[in-house]
Amino acid sequence: MAAIDVDTLLPNGHVKELVAEGEMTQLTRGQAYADEGDTFEIDDETYQVTSVEEMTLGEMTDKDAQREGSANLDAYKKRLVRAHGGDFEWDDDADVVRHRFEPQ
Repeated sequence: MAAIDVDTLLPNGHVKELVAEGEMTQLTRGQAYADEGDTFEIDDETYQVTSVEEMTLGEMTDKDAQREGSANLDAYKKRLVRAHGGDFEWDDDADVVRHRFEPQ
């Protein structure tokens, strides 16, 4: 367990805002950016990474998308395409890492 820089896990200010507002409780990325038990801070609030799991994009559910701040999986897919400038193509077989976290 380590204290990590919030910028290591959360890629931008919008994502940090969603976490601080309680609208995002997980983030899926292409690789692991934290370990279970790691902590990070946003605006003097400490968050703990509660799980880090390898999975594929095809395993994601509407519930996962909602934990990431989207209404459902379709909205999440569209958000990823926008965030990556159209260079992103959803591939059900793509390996990703789901990071879940909660305030302490």
